[in-house]
Amino acid sequence: MRKKEKLFHYILGIGDNSLILGHRLSEWCGHGPALEIDMALSNIALDLLGQTRSYFQYAATLGIAQFETEDDVAYLRDARNFKNVLLVEQPNDDFAHTIVRQFLFDAYHYLFLEKLRESKDKTLRAIAEKSIKEVAYHFRFSSQWVIRLGDGTEESHQRMQTALDNLWRYRHEAMEMTDLEKEMAEKGIGVNLEELKQAYNQKIGEVLVEATLNVVNLDTWTQKGGKEGKHSEHLGFILAELQWMQRTYPNMQW
Repeated sequence: MRKKEKLFHYILGIGDNSLILGHRLSEWCGHGPALEIDMALSNIALDLLGQTRSYFQYAATLGIAQFETEDDVAYLRDARNFKNVLLVEQPNDDFAHTIVRQFLFDAYHYLFLEKLRESKDKTLRAIAEKSIKEVAYHFRFSSQWVIRLGDGTEESHQRMQTALDNLWRYRHEAMEMTDLEKEMAEKGIGVNLEELKQAYNQKIGEVLVEATLNVVNLDTWTQKGGKEGKHSEHLGFILAELQWMQRTYPNMQW
């Protein structure tokens, strides 16, 4: 791949996580367990969508094939061409699953943006600088709810433990580096994800202990494949809804 193509695909790997997780959270709009939570999840979804737009707008300037606008990048790719990690496409199920999924991703996302602020690419650096303020709030929100529900009633504790057990296998995929990510890190454009693992384990471990949730062995097996376009069946359903309007009425404008 040419230099611009590599940068394009690297950007997709970042932006797709925010797009798919933002869509998942948007599914709670009007269905949250309380008005405050409904609004909070919707606002986090909007934050993630705004970050996605920044990444995709940048990707669209690189002159890759048919991707001339941010909409092209979001709507004109099939599931095999999405690079998001498997964690963010997992279904909402109950509120406990949504919070644990958010918490596991937020801890990684914050650490990732901290490092991306040091990128030699000034646009990625600027996006990270703006986004980290939002993601810091996301992590505080999800951490507080993990603690509140984990150390809450017997039922809330059990639901959180079940969610943690179900989602734990997905938590480390984000830090498993592809060849492209290694190359971008070596050039100083991307982030060396291997350097995040220790801080990530410590960050989530402290919260889980306070939440009285059983901390699973941090070295257990990780489910992966999303970065290579190998997704669960859930992504297909997400894209069917997300891309329906553009696919049905191509080039439609308001």
